Amino acid sequence: MPPLFDVLLAIAIVVLAWRALVVRQAFTAVVLFIVYGVVLSIGWVRLYAPDVALAEAAIGAGLTGALLLDAVGSMERRPPDEEHEEGEADNTSNNTDNPRQEARHADGS
Repeated sequence: MPPLFDVLLAIAIVVLAWRALVVRQAFTAVVLFIVYGVVLSIGWVRLYAPDVALAEAAIGAGLTGALLLDAVGSMERRPPDEEHEEGEADNTSNNTDNPRQEARHADGS
C-alpha cells in the first residue's frame, strides 16, 4: 500500500490541475498554475527525480508563472479605449458571442 503522503500528493496534483483549468478569473488561474507547479515538483522529488523537480520549480512554476502574472497584470491595467485601434468600426452593440447578450437581444432589452 502506498504511503499516505504520496496518495494525498497525487490527489492534490489532480485537483490543482482541474481547478486551474476551470476557474474563470485569470489571476486565480495563474496562481493555481504556480501552486500546481510547486506541488508537481514535490511529486518529482518523491519519484527520485530531483533534476526534473528543479526544472519544474524554476521554469514551470517560477519563470512561466512570473510571465503569466505579468500578462494578467497588463490585461487589467489596459484602458478600455485601447481595445480598438483608430479607424476600426466599433461593433460591440452587434456582438452576440456572449449568450447573455443574445438573450437580451431576443427579449428586446
